[in-house]
Amino acid sequence: MTPSIKQLKYLCAVAEHRHFSKAAKACFVTQSTLSAAIQELENQLGAVIFERNNKNVLITPLGERLLVQARRILGEVEDFVSMARANDEPLSGEIRLGVIPTIGPFLLPPILSDLRRHHSKLKLYLKEDLSAALALKLQQGQLDLIILAFPYPLPDMETLTLFRDEFLLCLPPGHQMEKFDKVRQQQLRGESLLLLEEGHCLRDHALEACKLESADMSLVYQGTSLHTLVQMVANGLGVTLLPELAIEGDVLGDTHLQLKHFSNENVCREIGMAWRKTDPRQEDYLILAEFIRSHLPHRAMPAQ
Repeated sequence: MTPSIKQLKYLCAVAEHRHFSKAAKACFVTQSTLSAAIQELENQLGAVIFERNNKNVLITPLGERLLVQARRILGEVEDFVSMARANDEPLSGEIRLGVIPTIGPFLLPPILSDLRRHHSKLKLYLKEDLSAALALKLQQGQLDLIILAFPYPLPDMETLTLFRDEFLLCLPPGHQMEKFDKVRQQQLRGESLLLLEEGHCLRDHALEACKLESADMSLVYQGTSLHTLVQMVANGLGVTLLPELAIEGDVLGDTHLQLKHFSNENVCREIGMAWRKTDPRQEDYLILAEFIRSHLPHRAMPAQ
């Protein structure tokens, strides 16, 4: 008997959450329904996919290989459905867009109202999450398109860079670097650098852009958002790196903190889009990319 699409979705959910109850909740079914479907799948295949104990769920080596294939199948099923949508007029129907939290709140609000006005038949569903979670959902067909910061490993995905996003140094009141018009990356050595907590790729991109190693400074991973980092700087706990996109989105609020450009113009991250190579709606995504770029005419474009 051939496994069903539903069983493959349940398999991926259990692998993602490593917990049957959480996986069932994510799939909007009861735990008994999900457990029975997984057990039936294992019986059909004559293989053990998950090791179960009282504390957690482990995936077997064979289960890992089956998981890779299941994710690919689910993505291709979504592309099968998308093929029918591709015959509609441009940017119509549904697009499920994922975006990381250091981009979404600052990039999308000024754009969405114009997007609705120019493409009234488009239904855009937004999902905000970290890069790893978005990439996984894109692979499994739960999302059609994601916007994130590069570089990021996205095998089997089509990618397109939208614009560069410069990093600026945000200083607490009275900091010694306030007297400089511009600062150099080397001046950050020995500083208490406030960064987002583990899982946010902005942290790695900021360090890479400044050509700094963890040993060069005192790193503080306490921020859960850019707004949190700004408040920590305002309280004199250290300095931070803020993307220009967030600054234009008023992440500083009424703090009146000092911002400094770096003397090296390459202190930046690249913002881009990604979608499955097999998705037939590529033309829609290219139109959306140009729409976003048209709302950011002042931003320098990287070489493609």
